[in-house]
Amino acid sequence: MLLQGKTVIVSGVGAGLGHQVAAAVVRDGGQAVLGARTEANLAKSAAEIDPDGTHTAHRATDITDERQCEALAALAVERFGGIDAVVHVAARDSYFGGLADADFDTWAQVLDVNLLGTLRMTRACLPALKQRGGSVVLIGTQSAVAAPNEVQQAAYAASKGALTSAMYSLAREVGPHRIRVNTVLPGWMWGPPVQAFVTFTAHSEGVPEAEVRARLTARTALPDLATDGDVADAAVFLASDRARSITGQSLLVNAGELMR
Repeated sequence: MLLQGKTVIVSGVGAGLGHQVAAAVVRDGGQAVLGARTEANLAKSAAEIDPDGTHTAHRATDITDERQCEALAALAVERFGGIDAVVHVAARDSYFGGLADADFDTWAQVLDVNLLGTLRMTRACLPALKQRGGSVVLIGTQSAVAAPNEVQQAAYAASKGALTSAMYSLAREVGPHRIRVNTVLPGWMWGPPVQAFVTFTAHSEGVPEAEVRARLTARTALPDLATDGDVADAAVFLASDRARSITGQSLLVNAGELMR
């Protein structure tokens, strides 16, 4: 098992990718410490992943609040003795639009969550990570390097692009402590948000959902979209010792839509 005996903090656990990452951590032998703003979502996810509560812990956490980030890190240490990895799923991705109609106050909020919040949570975990080395896995987006035609998410893409840039400096900074920092860049990831997009678009255009989904897969080398489970598996690999010599890298998980 890739994460046997490892303790992994997963931020942003809800119904989609965060839940899949936490489930993959437990499946592969680890302990998952779940954080998100909504306690009910955390409790539901933990109960599904780990019914007897042996391999999970959770605490309501807003990553824009430094003390809450520190409290989540402390929970991992108190419950399981340390931290081996942190996977950052928490993000604000519901603000759409480009530059012409930009509300820069909202942009600032997006940046505060996606860039600064992720860095706050990382900093809170550093003391424990330095004790035995480990991994920081950032969840970025393909949109940061290749904007899609279907939607405009300039603020989200910019915040995630900045986070990827920060990755390089952070990897250099913490590398001497044997802490690795990498980014997973999902493309069109089949899970709740993309399912909602497909349903909405099909309803708006009066076409079958299969037609909308076919437009997305027409651009990929593989005949199916990557799923949130596929992205979770990539994150677990980067969190594991199998990736012990990989740092400062960005991994596209996109069924071959964009190749670099």
